[in-house]
Amino acid sequence: MIKGIKHIIFDLGGVILNIDYQLTSKAFKQLGVNNFDELYSQKEQIQLFDELETGKIDNTAFFDRFNALLNTSLSHQQIEVAWNAMLLDWPIRRLQILQQLQNQFDLFLLSNTNSIHEAAFTKSLEQTHGHSSIALFFDKAYFSHRLGLRKPDTRTFEHILQKHQLNPSETLFIDDSIQHINAADSIGIKTIFLDKGMTIEKDIFKPIS
Repeated sequence: MIKGIKHIIFDLGGVILNIDYQLTSKAFKQLGVNNFDELYSQKEQIQLFDELETGKIDNTAFFDRFNALLNTSLSHQQIEVAWNAMLLDWPIRRLQILQQLQNQFDLFLLSNTNSIHEAAFTKSLEQTHGHSSIALFFDKAYFSHRLGLRKPDTRTFEHILQKHQLNPSETLFIDDSIQHINAADSIGIKTIFLDKGMTIEKDIFKPIS
């Protein structure tokens, strides 16, 4: 851990919640959408997904525009199931780490997500661990579709800093997307890039032996 940190901002997918983008790509390919990787990835995505993740369109509009864009006639349920395929499990050790950190730091969640994913991962969290919301583990949880902004827009970070009067030099941001790390770095926030294969339980908040 970096010394002098008082506040920690966590990304969600790939940091706390396990995800696999390829499972969604595979699911859409099975539905005949062979170019999904050109539309959406961890590094970049087309405007349709930006609008979903910043709350500019609702779920129904997303499903309809997805079909129109790709000239497909998939049901809303088919699109929803494929879109949610990337969402995996909640490792218990990560939730335990958050509970422990709550006693020492101000904790915030900053996730690029959407209402479809939020409903799905909230349901899985309650079913597997009995928690009604991941927000329970944080002082405040910020989801892009509710905030109206998404990373790497520096305004997402500035909003949290200003809202909670945080000093960026005392604030740590943990994310698995380098473009988001670079954005936080640019406004003076301390960062840890969770590179492929790294986890918070294995590489950052390791038990003291």
